[in-house]
Amino acid sequence: MRFLSRWLQQPISASLALASLLLLIPMLSRYFFGWTQPFGYLSDLTIGSALLILLARRSLWLSVPIALFWSVLTLSSAELISAVGRMPEVGDLHYLTDAQFVSRSTEGNGLNHPVLAGVLLLNLLVFALLQFRQRKAGVQPVRLRWLLLPLTLFISHNLLQARIPSDAAQWAQFNLPHKLLVAGINSASAQLDSMLNGDQPPVAVDISALSRLDLNGAPLLSGPGKARNVLIVTLEGIPGAYIEPSRHALRSRYHEDLMPRLSAWAHRGMLTSDYVLHSHQTIRGLYAMLCGDYAKLDSGTPKGVELLGQAQRSEHCLPAQLRANGFSTHYLQGAGLRFMAKDQIMPRMGFEKTLGRDWFKNDAYLEFPWGMDDKAYFEGALNYIEQLRQTPDKPWMLTLLTVGTHQPYSAPADYLQRYSTPKQAAVAYLDDAISDFLDGLKARGVLKDTLVIVTSDESHGIENVRLASAWGFNLILAPEQEQLPALKTGTYGHVDLTVSILDYLGLAPPQDLIGRSMLRDYSTGRSIISYTNGLLREHDGTVLTECDFQNVCRRYASTRFISDRAEYLGRFTGVQAQALSQRAALLDQSLQHNQSSLSYQFANNRPIKLSVEPGNDWADNLVGAQYLLLPKGSHTQVTLRIRAVGLDAAGAHLQLKAKEYERDVSLPIPELPILTADQPLEVEFAFDNLDARKAFSFHLLGQGNGAIEIIDFSVDTVPLNAKLLAAQQEDGAPEIEPEALLDDPKPGNP
Repeated sequence: MRFLSRWLQQPISASLALASLLLLIPMLSRYFFGWTQPFGYLSDLTIGSALLILLARRSLWLSVPIALFWSVLTLSSAELISAVGRMPEVGDLHYLTDAQFVSRSTEGNGLNHPVLAGVLLLNLLVFALLQFRQRKAGVQPVRLRWLLLPLTLFISHNLLQARIPSDAAQWAQFNLPHKLLVAGINSASAQLDSMLNGDQPPVAVDISALSRLDLNGAPLLSGPGKARNVLIVTLEGIPGAYIEPSRHALRSRYHEDLMPRLSAWAHRGMLTSDYVLHSHQTIRGLYAMLCGDYAKLDSGTPKGVELLGQAQRSEHCLPAQLRANGFSTHYLQGAGLRFMAKDQIMPRMGFEKTLGRDWFKNDAYLEFPWGMDDKAYFEGALNYIEQLRQTPDKPWMLTLLTVGTHQPYSAPADYLQRYSTPKQAAVAYLDDAISDFLDGLKARGVLKDTLVIVTSDESHGIENVRLASAWGFNLILAPEQEQLPALKTGTYGHVDLTVSILDYLGLAPPQDLIGRSMLRDYSTGRSIISYTNGLLREHDGTVLTECDFQNVCRRYASTRFISDRAEYLGRFTGVQAQALSQRAALLDQSLQHNQSSLSYQFANNRPIKLSVEPGNDWADNLVGAQYLLLPKGSHTQVTLRIRAVGLDAAGAHLQLKAKEYERDVSLPIPELPILTADQPLEVEFAFDNLDARKAFSFHLLGQGNGAIEIIDFSVDTVPLNAKLLAAQQEDGAPEIEPEALLDDPKPGNP
């Protein structure tokens, strides 16, 4: 015991505990998780050794908090990679300070890596105890000249990546602090280069190959298809790798067979395996699918939200096109509609009826926080289709969206017992649910007169599978199946879905749509673009170019976009990389056409039933004003008017929050008074955006016995200089010269 006591008070003991936390645990976890790429181990050595030198024998109040933050980053990175197949971004760091988000993300099934969490916590406690015991030892800290070692490792990592590039996932090559450090250095370097070189002539950018409507291929059918109806089944987050014929066609080394029944159905229809998903986030996937246009390839306000102010472009979306041609159009999802304003966006696209969780009267088999479990959802959807078929003289279009394979993943106990992770169990549960649904369609004769498309909104990714975050699938079940190939060759994506359906029906697509028809064969490759998992990828038919967060682009010889392996051709930066980014930016051009003033209206004038219990910021949000971009140097005015609908005498308690990247932000939002039957709620407030607010959301929560109706929820944003000019003119002050408003702002002002 004396020996142990003396050892615990030696400086070396705390240093060993710190080395275990910073080096041993990350490297061992990388090995056990299967992320065994040499660059990853070198990254862990680089950052871990630098922190060890900086923190060893330092103050308790310096070393322990940083060690705690390191542990949280290590665990959160592993959790996010396991859940959705990507590394955290800078914006994701906000999530770590939001207790409600953390609790909700682990709801039901807890952590994916509880052993790692336990080991990190135990090691951290040991280190903290040793630091506390040695706090008065007075030992000298490690000399900073030892930082030359991690600096050498850092430079070596960068040089080796340039000479021996790897197509492994980001998390296999970097730990999170290393990735953030490299991104920061590259950003600073780009700004310095811009300052030193001054204004450069713009790079000539041509996006015609990416933005064209192409119906020049040879038709697979001799004329319009036989189907009268259109059914689009959208599966939440499912990558193409889960479909066995897709894996086989692309010679993928991924062999986990999580969806055998849907794979069997894929053999009965026409499957497009080289199918590209252009972005993450459901609303972006739905927009690309249904409107024949690329969704935003960045984190700006989704184009679906911008449709609320663009009636002309929304008329060209698939539901509006079919409605104009005599179809009844319907949208049915398993989750609530208000999040991301789908209660307004889907009608704007042209859906006559837009229905969500509240429509379902059948009992759920699982308590799932986001909505209906997949089995109950598809049983309800089958009943809905039976209702549509009661009017046989009216063709219909129905779009379905599941929610059960959204994090946190949930499945019945017997599925959880059969699979190693809740994610796998949820996917298997969906496989049975969608297959039973398709069996039900066949038994009822629906497949004889309905064009059925099965796809996914986005990919939740798969660890160590190349391009899995952009790998989708498209399965077409048509009455004339014998005339269609079992496997559709060529590269296609969500941007092609609207054109393909209009082409099948023999309807002429509007000329501003983008895409090719999957019902045609093309003799040449095509250009297509995607932004997933932090990587911007462009394919021109023969070469895939992939640009990472370091602004480094790599080229691969590949006739497909999605491929298991490809020949590396070299890398480039500078002007060529800028040109690719500018092409993406041009495709991103806001439907607002870069107007200086932005106006959104999120009221839908429909009764919203309140809960008597406190609500959740996400699932129980009463308004769909999410993921907005408020420009730098702008002024935003918010008007909110709500009236009671059948509230009892106690009224309703309402709260309005604002968030960026799902983290609460402080704004001058007044406290909302109690809403009563005889006293409507009317509130106005405004705030300035000195810096751009990205992924900005309003969250309206309410408690009460009864319902409310949101009459007005308008968000109007104008340039801050224009607001100041209007205020001065209103006060009778001398007018500001327009030129003065364009001067460079003073430090600290917009």
